[in-house]
Amino acid sequence: MTADYLLEGLRGALWGWHVLLGILAAGAYFSYESCFFQLLHAGTWLKAALGSKFSPKKASGGTTRFQAISTALAGSIGTGNIVGVAAAITTGGPGALFWMWASAGLGMMTVFAENYLAAKNRARGRRAPGPLAYIEKAGKYGGALAAVYALGCCLSSLGMGNMAQMNAFAAACGDLGLPIPGVAIGAALLVYFVARGGLSLAGRIAEKLVPAMTLLFFAASLGVIWFYRKNLPGAVESVFQGAFSLRAGAGGTAGMLIAMKAGISRGVFTNEAGLGSSAFAYQDVRDYSPEELGCMGIFQVFADTILMCTVTGLCILCCGPTQLEGAALTFYAYRSALGQAGGWAVSLCTALFAIATVIAWCCYGREGLLYLTKGRGRKLYPLAAALAAFSGCLLPLRAVFQLGDAFNGLMAIPNLAALFLLAGPLGKAPAALFEKTVQKNPK
Repeated sequence: MTADYLLEGLRGALWGWHVLLGILAAGAYFSYESCFFQLLHAGTWLKAALGSKFSPKKASGGTTRFQAISTALAGSIGTGNIVGVAAAITTGGPGALFWMWASAGLGMMTVFAENYLAAKNRARGRRAPGPLAYIEKAGKYGGALAAVYALGCCLSSLGMGNMAQMNAFAAACGDLGLPIPGVAIGAALLVYFVARGGLSLAGRIAEKLVPAMTLLFFAASLGVIWFYRKNLPGAVESVFQGAFSLRAGAGGTAGMLIAMKAGISRGVFTNEAGLGSSAFAYQDVRDYSPEELGCMGIFQVFADTILMCTVTGLCILCCGPTQLEGAALTFYAYRSALGQAGGWAVSLCTALFAIATVIAWCCYGREGLLYLTKGRGRKLYPLAAALAAFSGCLLPLRAVFQLGDAFNGLMAIPNLAALFLLAGPLGKAPAALFEKTVQKNPK
């Protein structure tokens, strides 16, 4: 009980309303300054992010656009799309899904800003990789903010990016009949070897893994929704009713506030808007403009939350209420509609999602530790990552989320401070990209 109290206090201090509202405020500010570019010019950012096709050409850093987007999606399209959505609905009710959409809609421009600033401020040698490149330059205290961010990145890679993923990985393997202790040992060994690699390795794995696992999960999800198609209108209605309900819930708090906090918190858990982490994935892509890299961030949030989380949430809501939570709730929804094959499919997807996210976040955390230790932490990080993976398989879900949220706060606070301090020129960036697109393709 004492440990739970301490973890909840830590989460409240680092991941309370002050941080969640800051994330929303950043998204709202960048959306307003860009005249809601992500909503009004979807065709522009889709074309800028994806082009007519994924370019196979290697960039100067050795990373293709497809590899970079796949790595960023691997970091965000993880078990948050399965466990995170289930946790949000369990805690905040159906309305939490609406607030996931709202936070993602605003968060698209936050990730645009993160990628744009990282590309604008990066230097040769990568002394300060990814988001650290712009956080360092955020005024008088930029160096201190960067150090806090690097620490938070390292810890968050062990918490949200590792323990939370491996907890769902263990649940998926247990659902497939594998012994959890053996799974924990195997996961630790796997993560140890993955953590020794770098972003180039992550890109090569992600470009093969992400499309396959996404298509498999989407196909299974559409099968569940089709099976429960009669319940779909009621499920959609419950999302909007729950999002604005003023009926008192836990502790007398209005249901709207409970749904809002759960939706925003779990939304950031899955799409990472406000954490700056996706900028790491694009740090070796140098053949595209900062504006184009920003558009890749918009697409990442769109694919992760607007598409993937929506189909998961609708599958859960369509199958009806249960007493289950976390991965077990999602497994139940798919198994109830598609039988044992559906359970196997979603369990396999959960395991693949977890592996993909761990691969990406091990690279992010390794970069944070190398920044703090000035390149001397290469052997330490794989051991820490392996221990986190082993612990994540065995710890209860609540404790894993408490740690993950707290560590996310250590990333979000300095990142948001830097974004607001450097916000000046960002409003013109999407507009300039739109003007270039119009000039190239006049009516």
